[in-house]
Amino acid sequence: MTVPLRIGVASCFFHADPARPIFKGKTLLYLEESLAHWLMAGGVAPQLLPTPSGAVGADDLLAGVDGLVLQGGTDVAPASYGEAPLKPEWAGDRVRDRYETELVRAAMTLDRPVLGVCRGLQMLNVIFGGSLLQDIATQCPGFLTHREFERYDRLQHDIAIEPDSWLAQRHLGNHRCRVNSVHHQAIKTLGRGLQVEARSVPDGLVEAVRYEPEGTQRPGPWVYAVQWHPEFQDPDDRSLLPTAPLREMFLEATAKRRHRRSAGGRSVA
Repeated sequence: MTVPLRIGVASCFFHADPARPIFKGKTLLYLEESLAHWLMAGGVAPQLLPTPSGAVGADDLLAGVDGLVLQGGTDVAPASYGEAPLKPEWAGDRVRDRYETELVRAAMTLDRPVLGVCRGLQMLNVIFGGSLLQDIATQCPGFLTHREFERYDRLQHDIAIEPDSWLAQRHLGNHRCRVNSVHHQAIKTLGRGLQVEARSVPDGLVEAVRYEPEGTQRPGPWVYAVQWHPEFQDPDDRSLLPTAPLREMFLEATAKRRHRRSAGGRSVA
């Protein structure tokens, strides 16, 4: 019997709130359901990862899974990339930033592929030394509206996929596509080793990245991220970029590395 791939998902946080009637004053960790179902549609078993504690560190948590996914959610804290918040409500979640940084570094050390979604793309950019626009509408007037509360995941825009990208290979040269848009932050300066895979049209904000540091002879850790939410898109809506190829790309990389570990580190085609 084949054991399904186990995909660790970094938790979203409800921090301790003494006014909350459920689990009063306790920190809650959660996984958004449609992301779990999107992963499960690929035949894998998602596993929510708690915060490291005591003798159990991030390496231990990642040792028990085959890949890592960073969810969407709250803002990345400007303090995580050396800035002060332009408004108090954009202060972000520094605790979650530190937790995800630990997980990503452990995943890269252990050669576990990493996939980032929305905030996940932004967090990976920061981990690799980049910075963010704290609010697109404020800092880039005239750009597209990238988040609208009333429409939420029904808000859409076009993206242009780079011709030499992994994404273009998966979509057979289809370089102009449509995706959902649920974010008000975006990449400002690109992190070290990140290559742009797609941009929004017409304003040119980064919509997808891969990790591929220049000048290295050996392939680095497998890291990929998209700004849209593939788990929110209707798989039957043919006006939108299909989401299965992204999942397949991530899971193929994950399966290959698990096979290589089970083969004792020997080269696997």
